Amino acid sequence: MAFLPQDLSFSRKLLPALAAIGLIGAVLFIWLSTPDRSLSEPDETPLTAGEEFANVARVSGAGIVEPSSEIIDIGTALAGLVTELYVQPGEFVEKGAPLFVVDDRAARARLQEANAAIGEARAAIEEASTASSTARQQLDLYTAIDDPAAVSRSEVIRAEGEAKTAATRLQLARARLAAAQAAAQSARTELERLTVRAPIAGEILAVNIRPGEFVSTTGGNSEPLIRMGETRPLHIRIDIDEDDASRVALGKPAIVSPRGAAERRVKASFVRAEPLVVPKRSLTNSSAERVDVRVLQVIYALPEEARGTFLVGQQVDAFIPARGGANK
Repeated sequence: MAFLPQDLSFSRKLLPALAAIGLIGAVLFIWLSTPDRSLSEPDETPLTAGEEFANVARVSGAGIVEPSSEIIDIGTALAGLVTELYVQPGEFVEKGAPLFVVDDRAARARLQEANAAIGEARAAIEEASTASSTARQQLDLYTAIDDPAAVSRSEVIRAEGEAKTAATRLQLARARLAAAQAAAQSARTELERLTVRAPIAGEILAVNIRPGEFVSTTGGNSEPLIRMGETRPLHIRIDIDEDDASRVALGKPAIVSPRGAAERRVKASFVRAEPLVVPKRSLTNSSAERVDVRVLQVIYALPEEARGTFLVGQQVDAFIPARGGANK
């Protein structure tokens, strides 16, 4: 080869050097691309039944933590701007406690108008009552005279007309009072509806409104305005595959743990089983999970000391005693 020095042999010196470099590169490539096969602790503790159900028939299921009252989505009966917000997530409220207020200025104005109309109607009733009493007394005087010639017939007719007119005015004033009172009651009812109150005693779980925001009654808000529920105690809604539903020993306690933390196990007490088998809606995102199934939902109550371990909406794993058969 003309471009190589005279004393450099391609086949005897350069080719072996290239082969050595290629071999070293291949070794480095293999060494760097080899996956790390060292053992380490998993990020999440795998699901295990624990000692309680190690050697007994059991049924496993996934569940979700919920309030004992289930989650209540709070809306508004009347649309408008939120002027006052009284609660924050995590607060406990009593039944009937105010949660927020929708702009009530128009309703308060109508109530003032109705109260003014009530005062006017009562004054009219008093005036009409006095006039009616006077007209009736005058007519009674005329009718009590024994001598028909003492009072002309026209005077008697006039007194009778005045008495009837006064009585009619009194009835009209009373009707106006009733209408004004009804308008005031309607305004007070609207004012009460503009103050949204807690339907039960419980914990505020989420607040999705702020003062100044517009709230609608037609579903224009993408999320519930406020979510709340009774979290004392917490419940767990466990989905049991319909194939295993008949094997569940209803009434027996279950062992539950937060998903991915099997070492934190607590014993939950049986509350009830929903009578309706429904399509599965709560998913765990497991690769082996079946989603095209129907499930029996079983409700369990968590002990009070588990409140710090379990949160509303958290997924859990559960093991429930089975009536018999192989372990699941």
